Amino acid sequence: MEAEGKFCYSKTIMAKVKLTKTELKAQSDALKRFQRFLPMLQLKKQQLQAELSSISGRLEEVAAREAQERKALQPWVSLFSDPAHDLTSLVTVHQIVTTTSNIAGVAIPVFQKLDATPATLDLFATPAWLDAAAGLVLRMLSLKAERAILEQQYALVALELTMTSQRVNLFEKVKIPACKENIRIIKIAIGDQQTASVTRGKIAKGRSKKEGSDEEDAA
Repeated sequence: MEAEGKFCYSKTIMAKVKLTKTELKAQSDALKRFQRFLPMLQLKKQQLQAELSSISGRLEEVAAREAQERKALQPWVSLFSDPAHDLTSLVTVHQIVTTTSNIAGVAIPVFQKLDATPATLDLFATPAWLDAAAGLVLRMLSLKAERAILEQQYALVALELTMTSQRVNLFEKVKIPACKENIRIIKIAIGDQQTASVTRGKIAKGRSKKEGSDEEDAA
């Protein structure tokens, strides 16, 4: 069954490629090109995998810091339930400031800071703990913003890794093996053609000699 499958595969290739020296050169050039690009794709895949691991570690670190801040917030939870102490009024968020970095050809946002302004509190009209609470809320919002940017990074790098892995598999399992098989089939066909040409030449030469001998006998 295996030999039969290989025979069918060879017939399919023969139907798709021309069994000529020109096609042999084209397939050889394509093979060299694929073999030259493959190591670069493999390197890019390794870089993306390393970056994905790094981003995952930073996400865990930020999540742990967020958990610590939430834990620090627990003693004040009951105080925040008072409508007079509105958490959303403690900090005004303007924007998340980011820059752009390039990782293996992928442009990703990099968190710089949360542009936010703590509310100005009247120290005589508000409890003393509210000022500390504003600082805590600002830190939590900053960590949340940083985590959001890291999640964007992870999504972008993961998508590029998926596409790069697909290209590596395409080169390794389809393009390069197909070129090698095409080259093998074309070389066999050209060899058969050359053998047949030599054989026909010998037959023609033999006939020519025989005809010449027959003419001499007749004379």
